Formats: sequence, C-alpha cells, structure tokens
Amino acid sequence: MKGHLILLDHLDGPAGPVESAVLMRDGKLEDLLIDSDRPRPGTIYRALADRPVKGQGGMFMTTPDGSAFLRQIKGLSPGAPLLVQVSGYADPGKAIPVTTKLLFKSRYAIVTPGAPGLNVSRQIKDEAIRDTLLELAHETLAGHPILATDPAGGLILRSSCEEADPDEVAEDIRAMADLAARIFADADGPAEKLVDGDGPHALAWREWIQPAQIETEPGCFAHHEVLDKIAALFRPEVPLNGGVMFVEPTRAFTAVDVNTGRDTSLAAGLKANLAAARDLPRQLRLRGLGGQVILDLAPMPKKDRPSFEGALRAALRSDDTDTVMAGWTPLGNFELQRKRARQPLSEVVTPEMVG
Repeated sequence: MKGHLILLDHLDGPAGPVESAVLMRDGKLEDLLIDSDRPRPGTIYRALADRPVKGQGGMFMTTPDGSAFLRQIKGLSPGAPLLVQVSGYADPGKAIPVTTKLLFKSRYAIVTPGAPGLNVSRQIKDEAIRDTLLELAHETLAGHPILATDPAGGLILRSSCEEADPDEVAEDIRAMADLAARIFADADGPAEKLVDGDGPHALAWREWIQPAQIETEPGCFAHHEVLDKIAALFRPEVPLNGGVMFVEPTRAFTAVDVNTGRDTSLAAGLKANLAAARDLPRQLRLRGLGGQVILDLAPMPKKDRPSFEGALRAALRSDDTDTVMAGWTPLGNFELQRKRARQPLSEVVTPEMVG
C-alpha cells in the first residue's frame, strides 16, 4: 500500500491485551508504539524529596510508583513536595528519571510552565500563517491563569497547526492550559500521581500528524502482516540496498556492523554505509534502543567520511529522538549517543506475542 497507514490495535500479552500502534509507509514499518507496565513518559507526580545523592548531583524522590531520580538538589529539603514529570523510561532496577520542567503536550499545542512566551514552530515558514496562529494564541489565552503563575507559563504552537482547523487548535490550547493550571493548583500534599502519560493510541494521534489512512478494527495488525514485521526486529540482520547491517544491543552499548555482502567493488563500502546511515534511525526507533551506539562500518576511504556523515545527519533530522553524532574513534568506528526515549522492544514484547 502506498502512502502512510496508521494501525491502532492490541497485542496478546501474558496478562491480557497490550495497547499498540503502528505507522506504516509504503508498506514498510516506520514506527511502533507498545504500552508497558512502567510509568509512561509525560506522567506527572506530586513527589516528595527523599535523600540527596551529591556525587550524582541529584536527589531521590518518593512517588506512588516507586523511587524517582531528579537531577536537582538546590532548594530541596527531605519531605518537601514537588511537581515532577517522567522524562524517560528507567533501566531495570533503576529509579524513574524525572524533571521539574513540566510540559503539557497535545497535537497542536505545548504549554510550558516556567518558560514564558508565545511561540510558533520554526517549521512553519509562512509569515501570514505564523501571525494568524499567534493572534489565535493571544485571544485564546487572554487572562488565563497559567500566564499569571510564578514563574509565568508560555505556549508553543506545533508544526501540525499549519493546516489545522483554527477551532481545533484553540480547543487544544485551552485544554492544555486548563490542565496545567489545575496541576499547579494541586502542588501541595502527599505523593500522588496527578496525570498519566499518553498511551500508544493517544501518542499516535498526538505525534503522527502526516496525512494517513487510519484503521482501528481489532485484528488490523494481522491483516496487514504487522506481527511478522515486528518478529523480524528480534533478528539482528537488516538487509540493505548494497549490503547488510547487524544491530545488536549489549549491556554497555548497541553494536552496529555494516558489511558489503558479495559486492567487492571499490564503491561497495560507501554504498553500504550510506544505506546503513539512511536506515539506522528507523531501526533504533523500532527496536527502542538508546544510549551509546557504536558503528563498525564497511571499509571506505577517509575522503568518503563526510558523505556518510551527511547522510546520517539528514536521516536523524526526521527522527524525534535526540541523538548526538559523537564522531570517529581512533580505530575508525563512528559513535552516537542517543536518548533512552523508549523501552527496548525485548522488554515489552516476547516472540510468542508476535509468533
């Protein structure tokens, strides 16, 4: 099938159905969201300060879902309540990572308490549209209490606003601003979960904004052979146009090995490496891999390194996970540092669930 296809379904987990969402592009798996039993990113707690860890420059916090870790000590005393938001998934056995920089994010709007100002996504280039959106934001938030908080709140209008219905944008702004105001009015008290993070279906609506056919019927995963595509992610081998790539997570980092296969021509190395660069962000996203990533590339002349870096940089621009291109090692490997924004696929899905 050509174009984008969004599928909202459930996987059969050991404890019952697991909410899941899939984005396909031209019949290829583009993105994959699967729920888990861990606190979702975006969850907001009223947490209680527990004990500082000066060597790590932070403090453990008490939440209803277990211990959380905040990289902040200044101004906190044990037992004090504080609003925090889950910023990512915790590694097994570690505290939940949280931040005090709360964001209230929806499809069109992001309310930013503590960061005043009304802003429009830089991806919207048309000045007339930008002016219209700013005027809409001013009218919608005129006199709203979130702008009067200390520190004052702000707003970011997302790129999805460019072709959206103004009434829907205004409704999104009001909903997020009202939610933020309610949360900040409820900052005192015992440890409590105040807002749950969005699940896969809500995240799909919020983040997958490209025009797409949407299917929500139970069994749509099986109908579009999604289970086979997910099962393939448990195998390290990734066929490339001009070679093969192996993506293998270890305890310390993710190792990526790029080979040319049967092609032994002088240009084979660069061809395989460029193909790997274009597909690597998708493979890491689908597999839920973050942290340190080390690429053992196919042999190519040093003069071709800028071409590889350019292809990788372009591919990362369309990926929503923060990734730093750390550069070349003395042995000729290439290193990345990627935010742990998702749980590894192996922690939320078993081969039996997609077999």
